[in-house]
Amino acid sequence: MNPREAIPLWLAKADDSLQAARDLLNAEHVGVAASRAYYAMFYAATAALLHEGKQFAKHSAVIAEFNRIFVQQGVFDAGMFKALQRAFDLRSEGDYELLPVSREEAQSATDDAALFIARVKEHLRERGNDI
Repeated sequence: MNPREAIPLWLAKADDSLQAARDLLNAEHVGVAASRAYYAMFYAATAALLHEGKQFAKHSAVIAEFNRIFVQQGVFDAGMFKALQRAFDLRSEGDYELLPVSREEAQSATDDAALFIARVKEHLRERGNDI
C-alpha cells in the first residue's frame, strides 16, 4: 500500500481510539482511557507525517518528528506538541506504573486528543487530502 493511501486508515484508527478513550473514561477505566487518548494522537500524528513522506517505527521518533516538522515550522502551535508529549507520559504511567492516572488527567488527555485529531484533519484537508 502506498503510504499516502494509508492516511485515512490511520485517521480512522485515531477516531476509534478517541471513542474508546471516551467510553473507557465513562466506565471509570481512567488509566486505559489515558492510554487510548495517547494512541489517538499518535495515530493522527502518524497520518500527518505520512503526508510528508515520513514513516517511523518508534513512538519517540514520531513525537520528535511531529515537533520538528510541524511545530518548529509553525504549522501547529506548541500546545499540540505539549499535549502529545503529556499524553505519552500519561500512557506510560497508566500502562507501566502502579500509581493510578487521575480522572482529571485522563479527561484532559481525551479532550486534547479530540482537538489534536481535528487540527490534523484540518491541516490535511488544506493540503488536498481526501479524508
